[in-house]
Amino acid sequence: MSSLLLLNSSLVSRLPTNALGVVCLRANYSTEGPRPLKTTNLSALKRGTGGRSSFNGIVATVFGCTGFVGRYVCNKLGKIGTQMILPYRGDHGEAIRLKLTGDLGQVLFHVFDLRDEKSIREAVKYSNVVVNLVGREFETKNFKYDDVHVEGARRLARICREAGVDRFIHLSALNATPNPESHIIQGGSKFLKSKYYGECAVREEFPEATIIRPSDIYGQEDRFLRYYAHIWRRQFRAMPLWKKGECTIKQPVYVGDIAQAIVNCAKDPDTAGQVYQAVGPKRYLLSELVDWFHRVMRKDEKWWGYMRYDMRFDPTFVMKTKITELLCPGAPVGGLHMERLELECVTDVVERGVPTLEDLGVQLMPMENQVPWELRPYRAAQYYDAELHEFEEPAPPKAIDARYA
Repeated sequence: MSSLLLLNSSLVSRLPTNALGVVCLRANYSTEGPRPLKTTNLSALKRGTGGRSSFNGIVATVFGCTGFVGRYVCNKLGKIGTQMILPYRGDHGEAIRLKLTGDLGQVLFHVFDLRDEKSIREAVKYSNVVVNLVGREFETKNFKYDDVHVEGARRLARICREAGVDRFIHLSALNATPNPESHIIQGGSKFLKSKYYGECAVREEFPEATIIRPSDIYGQEDRFLRYYAHIWRRQFRAMPLWKKGECTIKQPVYVGDIAQAIVNCAKDPDTAGQVYQAVGPKRYLLSELVDWFHRVMRKDEKWWGYMRYDMRFDPTFVMKTKITELLCPGAPVGGLHMERLELECVTDVVERGVPTLEDLGVQLMPMENQVPWELRPYRAAQYYDAELHEFEEPAPPKAIDARYA
């Protein structure tokens, strides 16, 4: 079926005709190919008024995007119109969920290996911001702490410098030191030692890198709250802690605050070369925190039979941890392994004079506001609705007055 096009007679008279008097309509697109860009400066290519459908001038490569912190970082970067290149390894199903963090065409995926320099170069060659969130809490036969935290971080920083990346943001750890104090493991925490040398490696290869040192991070699918809530961490209904947890001070930080700090660093060029301590707004004794977690889970001493004792006098728990590490080397049950027990004993030291997340403009989330929601699935007697007030409102934890160690 043909269609009839009615044109204004005066318009038709001005259109070009061929020798037979037939009107010739010319296409409005160019046949010379794409026009070259006037500039390759990404900040000059900003488009839109903000939001996921805009482009804010940042092209970010996020290594470790499929991890706990990485998912929050990608969501916040996509929310402000960042184009993201997300390298991943293993099953693509772990990464494909991040497609929703940005609008159509804003999120691209790339297979990489931390030991393959070619794949790393391809992942960063179009980016002006690179975020390194790659890390391990326990060693495996393929990746030791030094392979990931030191040599892997050095390789990423060096390739980013050679590729001309403007900003490199590296996630380290609070308490990172070359000589950690020994509690359970002879020689102290290998994790903290490797994190320290990882910072040194990044500084050598990329002097203007921004380093963030987080304390224990909590949030959805974390390895802090859920570690203490897991049945394998307890001995029946008792909780073994180093010196009953009464000599260890923790200052946990919410994962959303970490992600916001990384986004603020990516937007602010003045943060280049800085080190930031990522800690929560309050300090607590570990014993006070663990007791509070069990009160929130309706597993307190009065109703459920919970108790806390000194781990040093229970060799069976250490043996249980070693067996768990031996039988499940790739994924310890409940996240229970010797290195994790060692990290439990370390008090969070916040150095005076070193900036914190508040210096980045981050409004910190109090634990009292978020933890009850995170631990809700672990409550005993779930058939009792909290709104019916059949259980006492759990008393909040007592914070230590000192802001710094």
